[in-house]
Amino acid sequence: MHPAKVDRQRLRTLTDLPNIGKACAADLRLLGIHEPSQLAGLCPFAMHAQLCALTGVRHDPCVIDVFMSITHFIDGGEPRNWWSFTEERKRRLQKV
Repeated sequence: MHPAKVDRQRLRTLTDLPNIGKACAADLRLLGIHEPSQLAGLCPFAMHAQLCALTGVRHDPCVIDVFMSITHFIDGGEPRNWWSFTEERKRRLQKV
């Protein structure tokens, strides 16, 4: 869902989260996440690594940005476009 349309009071399905459509919701279900509340406290980098391992495909790093956006939101942050997390992801990956 587009971040501007997200309503924190109406988080019932994965597609109610910012930046999550059908394809990303399917990826989250592969990770064992079936409802938004299950994202609390998760690491977006670990989620990405697990998704790559489960599918046998190296997913684009922008998927990390999407995961950062939803974990940020579920942990109380404002809904933001996924690309607003790109620079933070790059900084954090340089430190590894």
